Amino acid sequence: MSTNDFVKFLTQQFVRYVDQPKKDRVEKKKERKEQKPPLSVKWFGLLPMAISMLIRRK
Repeated sequence: MSTNDFVKFLTQQFVRYVDQPKKDRVEKKKERKEQKPPLSVKWFGLLPMAISMLIRRK
């Protein structure tokens, strides 16, 4: 991808983002935040989740 194409792509994305109403942007941001995994899983993998499941079982 040439530099010119990349700049064109970034400009298009920015214009799309700015054209959206603020309410829509805030709602999408909240949805993305809710879909993220917890930090313990993100940082340390499945090990904390497995330990917590083991503790809950007992």
